[in-house]
Amino acid sequence: MTQTLKELEASLAALDAKITSARKAESAEALNKIHELVGQFGFTVQQLFPIGSSEKKKREPKYRDADSGATWTGIGKPPSWIAGKNREDFEIVQRSQSQGPFLAEMAAAAGRNRA
Repeated sequence: MTQTLKELEASLAALDAKITSARKAESAEALNKIHELVGQFGFTVQQLFPIGSSEKKKREPKYRDADSGATWTGIGKPPSWIAGKNREDFEIVQRSQSQGPFLAEMAAAAGRNRA
């Protein structure tokens, strides 16, 4: 019971039509359900489709030009004052606990030294 090419193509066309019809009916049902839930809970477009954060993250600069005071985060195209140069020469050194005392500790130490 081998089907001919024309019979198979006709079966495929009929099946494609059924798939299209089912997809249309089920998508309409899903959309109605979504509308019902949005109305019931009052969802906003931002809640339904969050596209990134509305607030941009402020990145801390990693490099500073001593001459102009300009800074660069190290993200994106490098500015002309650092392009093609050794970036280590422009690094901003951040103080951490391991690099020395904090201001409060320095003030406490100064108070102890007066007594």
